Amino acid sequence: MKIPQNFQEITGSVRIPTLEEDAKTGLLHQPRSIPPKYFYDATGSDLFEKICATKEYYPTRREDEILTHNGSSIIDQVRPVNILEIGSGSSSKTERLLDACHALGHFPSYSAFDISGDALLEAKTRLDNKYHWLEMSLLLGDYEAGFTHVPHLDGTNLILFLGSTIGNLDRKSAIKMLQDLHNYMSPSDYLLLGYDRVKDSQVLNAAYNDQQGLTAAFNLNVLQVLNNRLNANFMLDRFEHSACYNSDQQQIEMRVVAKSTQTIQVQRLSADFKMQRHEEIQTEISRKFTTDTMRDLLSKAKFNVVQTFSSPDEYFSLGLACPA
Repeated sequence: MKIPQNFQEITGSVRIPTLEEDAKTGLLHQPRSIPPKYFYDATGSDLFEKICATKEYYPTRREDEILTHNGSSIIDQVRPVNILEIGSGSSSKTERLLDACHALGHFPSYSAFDISGDALLEAKTRLDNKYHWLEMSLLLGDYEAGFTHVPHLDGTNLILFLGSTIGNLDRKSAIKMLQDLHNYMSPSDYLLLGYDRVKDSQVLNAAYNDQQGLTAAFNLNVLQVLNNRLNANFMLDRFEHSACYNSDQQQIEMRVVAKSTQTIQVQRLSADFKMQRHEEIQTEISRKFTTDTMRDLLSKAKFNVVQTFSSPDEYFSLGLACPA
């Protein structure tokens, strides 16, 4: 694929498995699973935007509120020459920090790093119109491949990893990703990390089982992605959404569950497999943290927590950290 002129393609040092490889590993062996990054085709991305607006799904609102109330303090403390956002998506929450920059008369550049070229272009169009002073770079790539080839500007960089995405990684993968970030950063850089907090299971279960059924549709849509891209024959009405908080592991576990015994054919893999009634495919975990467990996670990757910003109800937090 030819990369548009206004993108910089980022290739990492780690080879990323293809969908075919992920499906072969995850679907043809038990327990079955598929990585959550495949949720986000056009339909899935649209559904997720709608989920973020539901009354039950609090993380997006809480994080936005924290950035709104503390953005000036963060920018004034860090004084970055550049803001690098990992998995930037729409860059909508980043506007709270850019608003703070504008109010303080501090004008850093902004590097948006995402796997979706469409999301990067839409964000640049919107931000160019709103912040005429902003110099914005578009970095197209998958951060799972590492940060070896991500440009690093001289001076203090503020690295954003928002949206509680860290919770979608198991502990080993989260530490590895944070270690990769640590190796990329200079001693003067800062990391601003969003994470969802441990709380009452009723609140958590409601957030992933909204009354409108949007999360259910979002979850089941990953089967349609497999149908479209792998010529599979999943029949969505033969599966149901499941999302439940595992208090022992402190994580939401999201799955699609077979409602009947069925045989799935995946033409691109030249394979088929049988699923029994009530058999599951895990589609996502969403780990929840206390401030102590997050501090421990960051310390394993050689970060020190400088300050923690939390919503008044302590549903969500942002940790500001620097390399130890």
